[in-house]
Amino acid sequence: MLTNAQETPVTNANPAIEQLAIAVEDIPVLVDRFLPGFDDTNRATQAPGLPNHAIWSLGHLALYHHRAAERIRGLEPGALPESDFVTGKGNSGSAERFDTESVCFASTPSPDASLYPSLERGRRIHADACARLAEAVRVLDGESCALPITWGAASVPTTALVLATRMIHHAGAHAGQILDLRRALALPRLIG
Repeated sequence: MLTNAQETPVTNANPAIEQLAIAVEDIPVLVDRFLPGFDDTNRATQAPGLPNHAIWSLGHLALYHHRAAERIRGLEPGALPESDFVTGKGNSGSAERFDTESVCFASTPSPDASLYPSLERGRRIHADACARLAEAVRVLDGESCALPITWGAASVPTTALVLATRMIHHAGAHAGQILDLRRALALPRLIG
């Protein structure tokens, strides 16, 4: 988040909160490191036993980063950026936008790449969602960190700090799925 004409980044006076915000900002670095070898021809490629393809993972993470940012700010789920998302029936995505129903929890990723944004557009949407979540974390104070919030279909009580940390772990889990998919598709090794 930028606060003035000099584009000075906002930082939280609490070093722990600021570090958490920085970790959230770094999520795209974690996920993107496993994307070399994926392009617009294979972004929706699946492998046996690995239905979550690369572009679905980016959209899924972006959706939940936006939703977590809303909860951390004390808001109920609302409108997502229209430039990035459309709410349809799972088949309304395009080269520019994710359909929320096609990337939500328990959705079934489709191998039809035309239902998803291009890989580069998906990466941008994901990075923007991470920036929004980091901004929500960055403006927390001691009191708002501890306020109870609910998350998920079961409305599990949690706090803003726990939810932000959970989003980092969530991204790590999906980065691991992309790594598994890389192996299954015999893409070149990136580690070791």
